[in-house]
Amino acid sequence: MTRDNARLGLAALCAVAVLMLAVLSVWASGPLRDGIFFACGLFAAGAALFAWSRGTLDQKASDMTRIGSASDKTLTWMDLAAAMPDPAIVLDEASVILNYNSAARALFERLRQGVPLEHVNRDPELIAAVSGTLRNGEKNTARLVPRGSAGQRLIATVAPLGITGEHPPIAALITIHDESEQHRLLEMRTDFIANASHELRTPLASVRGFIETLQGPARNDEKARERFLAIMADQAERMTRLIDDLLLLSRVEEKANLKPTGRVDLNDLIEDVLRSLQPFAEERSVAIDVEPASDPLMAMGDRDELFQVFHNLVENAVKYGRDGGYVKISLTKKASGRERFPTLAVVSISDNGPGIAPEHLPRLTERFYRVSAEHSRNIGGTGLGLAIVKHVLNRHQGELSVQSVVGQGTTFKVALPAYK
Repeated sequence: MTRDNARLGLAALCAVAVLMLAVLSVWASGPLRDGIFFACGLFAAGAALFAWSRGTLDQKASDMTRIGSASDKTLTWMDLAAAMPDPAIVLDEASVILNYNSAARALFERLRQGVPLEHVNRDPELIAAVSGTLRNGEKNTARLVPRGSAGQRLIATVAPLGITGEHPPIAALITIHDESEQHRLLEMRTDFIANASHELRTPLASVRGFIETLQGPARNDEKARERFLAIMADQAERMTRLIDDLLLLSRVEEKANLKPTGRVDLNDLIEDVLRSLQPFAEERSVAIDVEPASDPLMAMGDRDELFQVFHNLVENAVKYGRDGGYVKISLTKKASGRERFPTLAVVSISDNGPGIAPEHLPRLTERFYRVSAEHSRNIGGTGLGLAIVKHVLNRHQGELSVQSVVGQGTTFKVALPAYK
């Protein structure tokens, strides 16, 4: 029995009761009739009150049902889309756009309410995913390649909304996740393993070949044995440097989010670096000139890590500069224009070497990247020095800049937050 039929039955029952009381009142007289009339009025008032209350409750229930209908769900979905951090778009059953958030608007310039999805993005995989979701109510995914993107990778997930029983969904929600960074990190990790394996395989192959030669044809050749052993020692040293740099890079990356709190006097630090590199500079007849800061130049940082930074940069200036050339180091202080670190300690390292072509400058801090791979290996470079410098400076909230002119030389500048 429906709610309306129940109300009609209740009204009929009240009418019959009132009629019976009226008939009884005709036969009765005196106080009995007055009591019957009073009971009749009380019963009628109670029935009217009960009917009114039922009607009010039924109206509220009807209103709640209406608020919980598709129109209110659409409003909820719109609020949900607007609150999502990733791009989100709500479509109706005809693939017409109902709502979207600001992230989706930034991704699709032609995104508008009331416009079919095909007018915004014609990617066949996305269109097929939306059609499948609206048809069978299943969640689908699609890969998107935005126009003009440089290697950007997007994954769109299409979810059904408003499924009731066996009826198809009345709307669909598209959420888009950018996986470009994860893909870039995966490629970087893959390249790193491949490069590290290659760098180790080359000296290992050389050492193995010389060992086989010494065990075979050169078993009794004393001159060959001395020459081969010297080469094997060089290759072993090369592998040791590579492993040491790999371990150092790993330790620096582990502490990437731990900001150093120590104080380092850069004037004293540069003196220690030069003392450690003086024999190497003399071997190549390279003169090193230092222009220290007039006052103590204190920087925030870890002394051992900053020693590694300037050791790598000065060693590179000597190693890749000219034989018989010079390296100039200057230490200064300058204003940063930033509230947190108003003063920067700047160390500039210049050489008069052959310089670096402009196309190589943006990639110098990549792992295993070399301007000249053969020359770098011949002089003992691992291809990791500047990558270590970059990661250490990132941890120290410092900056590295490079200026180079082919045929004239290269200048590396390190800027670190300074103490007053």
